[in-house]
Amino acid sequence: MRLLIVGTLKGQLTTATKIAIDNGASVTHAADNEQAMRVLRGGKGADLLLVDVAIDIRDLVMRLEAEHIHVPIVACGIASDARAAVAAIHAGAKEYIPLPPDPELIAAVLAAVANDSRELVYRDDAMAKVVKLAQQIAGSEASVMITGESGTGKEVLARYVHSRSNRAKKPFISINCAAIPEHLLESELFGHEKGAFTGAVARRIGKFEEASGGTLLLDEISEMDVRLQSKLLRAIQERVIDRVGGKGPVPVDIRILATSNRNLAEAVRAGTFREDLLFRLNVVNLKIPPLRERPADILELAQHFAKKYADANGVPLRPLSAEARRVLTTNRWPGNVRELENTIHRAVLMAQGDEIGPEAIITPEGDRLDQTKTPPAVAHATFAAEQVTRSLVGRTVADVERDLILETLKHCLGNRTHAANILGISIRTLRNKLNEYADGGLPIPPAGGGEPRAFVQTA
Repeated sequence: MRLLIVGTLKGQLTTATKIAIDNGASVTHAADNEQAMRVLRGGKGADLLLVDVAIDIRDLVMRLEAEHIHVPIVACGIASDARAAVAAIHAGAKEYIPLPPDPELIAAVLAAVANDSRELVYRDDAMAKVVKLAQQIAGSEASVMITGESGTGKEVLARYVHSRSNRAKKPFISINCAAIPEHLLESELFGHEKGAFTGAVARRIGKFEEASGGTLLLDEISEMDVRLQSKLLRAIQERVIDRVGGKGPVPVDIRILATSNRNLAEAVRAGTFREDLLFRLNVVNLKIPPLRERPADILELAQHFAKKYADANGVPLRPLSAEARRVLTTNRWPGNVRELENTIHRAVLMAQGDEIGPEAIITPEGDRLDQTKTPPAVAHATFAAEQVTRSLVGRTVADVERDLILETLKHCLGNRTHAANILGISIRTLRNKLNEYADGGLPIPPAGGGEPRAFVQTA
């Protein structure tokens, strides 16, 4: 856990620093926004910014956004300054901590940001085999490929491997290759020099250098453009990187972990993933089975999440009734652990009485899970597909593809992620298609529903 405190070090912030260090955080200080940006660009990085409300938080948020630096901000100030607290939240701070600092509150915020609650919870033999292999190879320097469906817990397992490696006390840096626009991903990985491109206002250290001495997780690596894969391969093989606009190679000392929810062997055959890169990354493969194939984990995880969200929401811990347990164990869980966690969170909030009953096990739309046959989004997509297939003859493949994509997106109420999952394509591919259609003047369903509008992609 890396904490950057921005503001004066006198008085209560000194106390907050000591509390953070006592809770295992490594702490760096910056006097103002300019110094904070230099720290973040310089490779030390941060998992959380604790910022004095006397600092211009809105300016700091704008600076971070302009340089595509993503790190949560927690504001702090004297307890009686309610106006400053509200202003800080409006400016972009995630939370507000009153001073003088409460040790338990500081510890809770650090734990929430560090996501210490993402424990590796399992009981099923299928998952136990994966964990045993992870334990065997954790102490090595081998690259590891972690595969499995979306929501199975690939990043949690990656952190587990790092925590049991010889690099455990060094940084664990994660970058989602699917979430960063293609033209920015190279700079995020390898860094850039000042003036290397428009918006490069200063030198920025990339994730490879930031992770030096520790572990770098390349999340959803299958979404990386094949042209960037060649530069990644060189970095992994030679342990040197080239900053964008740089004049020479920079050595790095990292261990590489990667995740994918796609079949990379098929991606190699399709020409979208380099075979030599796959060989380099796939020294050890940790394949996490879907939740439906490890039934003993369902109730173990459900009980874990029930306690977690009862504590988080200040409600009584209720056991799962026998009928609720039956509903959970017979469901297919297409969203795996992530879907189960959200379902139990809802159940904790909705439950009444002494137990969590089946009436509290509901979908996001409020339907009981044991009475829902087909998820609404899937039903809508099926209907859309049927409508399209009625008039296939005489039309081009491109026209049919366009209509299927737009109809699926429409019936998913503009939700890009759901539409991409149903269509079996990556979110990046979907966005590229929507940009292409928008350039052709077609109306694109907006995110969150509403009337179609021209689609505008933001960085």
